[in-house]
Amino acid sequence: MINQTRTTNMLLLIIVIPLVFYLLKTLSFIFIPLVFSMFIALLFLPLMRWLGKRNIPKMASIVIVVLLIVLGLWVGIELVKLSSQQIMATKSEFFDKAEIKLLNLKSYLTTTFGVEFKENENVLAQFLQKENLGTTFDFIRKLATSILMTAFFVVLWLAESINMHQLLNTTILKQRHTSVKTFIKIEKDLIKFIKVKFLVSLLTGIGTGLACVFFDVSFPIFWGLFAFAINFVQMVGSFIAVISLAIFAFVELDPSSTLFFFVLSITGVQVLFGAIMEPIFMGKSFSINIITVLVMLMLWGFIWGIPGLIMAIPITVFIKIILEQFPNTKRIADLLSGTT
Repeated sequence: MINQTRTTNMLLLIIVIPLVFYLLKTLSFIFIPLVFSMFIALLFLPLMRWLGKRNIPKMASIVIVVLLIVLGLWVGIELVKLSSQQIMATKSEFFDKAEIKLLNLKSYLTTTFGVEFKENENVLAQFLQKENLGTTFDFIRKLATSILMTAFFVVLWLAESINMHQLLNTTILKQRHTSVKTFIKIEKDLIKFIKVKFLVSLLTGIGTGLACVFFDVSFPIFWGLFAFAINFVQMVGSFIAVISLAIFAFVELDPSSTLFFFVLSITGVQVLFGAIMEPIFMGKSFSINIITVLVMLMLWGFIWGIPGLIMAIPITVFIKIILEQFPNTKRIADLLSGTT
């Protein structure tokens, strides 16, 4: 009888898990803003409690938090505008160099792979076809929708219309004491992760921008912002930042020792903040197996794309803490953290 029950549970698990992932992918337009908003709300929960202890009404506290989020977005938009102005105000020297490099690339692709390009047309224009405009507008529309839905869910989380503690208690844990303890640990670890990741990404962006200024690479504000943003994608982000900036610098700098030392500098920035300082700030209790990181990045990247890559590690931490609460799944949690 016990074996039959165990077999039935295994079969149900085999059926349910793919179904869950299918629903997560199909309904990503709802789940992505929902999960993003949960992490944002968790970050501001200590502030909400602090305001509550000073007898500030909950609605006023929510307004204050929303204003802080809006202020952060405004600062980000202003930096993007400043970066755009810097790019638009640049002299045509870089674009002339880029045109020469792309002509060489065009010649190489034509002779080696037989790729054909239209004659008597700007090469840069061929890499940026008008057909892509529709895709760009569609991306902007989806992004704006996701931002609005995320903002809506953040307000619901902060107003406790969606109660995380109660949700854990009634669905997964079903023990009041355990659910409170688990919620506190989830909140503490995720807040720590978000704070450390933001600080490390900020320092990485500043370091990358300063390296661009020192080596006279164009658009240091843009590259600083790019390094800051892409660093939220664990492991993969650092690689993308270094490769992208190295290719850009190859166009602008002569392939000499200057280019080598510039690439060495931006790589050093990524290693210093990402590989040395971040693990120190996170602490050993927060460690996750490197194989787990790669698997989760691939899994959530496949399900949710770029948002999945950004949220892969926080989701893994969330799952690991839940698994630690049950004797039968604690070994899986140990495997995720690499403590076995």
